Amino acid sequence: MIRTLPAVSLALLLAACSGGQADPAAASRQNVSSAGLPSGDAARGEALALRKSAASGQTCIDCHGENGNSPIDENTPKIGGQYHDYLAHALQRYRDGRRDHALMSSQAVDLGDQEIADLAMFFGSRPTQLVNLEQAHK
Repeated sequence: MIRTLPAVSLALLLAACSGGQADPAAASRQNVSSAGLPSGDAARGEALALRKSAASGQTCIDCHGENGNSPIDENTPKIGGQYHDYLAHALQRYRDGRRDHALMSSQAVDLGDQEIADLAMFFGSRPTQLVNLEQAHK
């Protein structure tokens, strides 16, 4: 009995630290962010995606398409269905100047944490056309 106590304690500690998420992708499907952001709201994110930026006069939809899956050219990524946490980190980096892109940096510079969380949740909740490398080579 004494020997199993450390193993049980370790299992309980790991479960508590993981937030009960055995599947890392499950956290992304929920409203959990490793980017340190507040909870995102897809409806608010949709409204933001349609708002013209003061810096460029562009909306997110203008370049990425209605659901983030119809980019204006092959150099603009499809972001519909992307992990919302990935999108949040990317937008934070554009905003903070740690990731540089002429248009995206100017689009993100005035976004607050809540706006980033909302945009990431909206685009992350869209149907995806993303494929992994294995699917791309079939």
